[in-house]
Amino acid sequence: MDPLSLVLGAVIALGGVLVGRVLPNRRSRRPEPRPAVAASSRSPQPICGCGHHLVFHDAEKRVCQAQVVIPGRWTGEQSSSYRKCMCQGYRGPLPVDEYYAPDLLGDDS
Repeated sequence: MDPLSLVLGAVIALGGVLVGRVLPNRRSRRPEPRPAVAASSRSPQPICGCGHHLVFHDAEKRVCQAQVVIPGRWTGEQSSSYRKCMCQGYRGPLPVDEYYAPDLLGDDS
């Protein structure tokens, strides 16, 4: 290899590195997506293992009353169908009951 092509290759490589350093980083210009509700103010939701909320489960039997969509491509039909969720009972976190506690210090604090 002649020295001219080695120098030209080094100049091209150095130029690429310098251009990469000078141009701004595109990822840093985008603002970070913020959640609609702050994470600290959100309370944990009682979601069952089937993916449905506690309100979809019967209070006495604890069976899920929600319907599940079965896509038509799974059954070979043109349209989707619905069936009852096969969850046998609520298997999620139980919400803690809220109690009123009177102020212990009174108004003279």
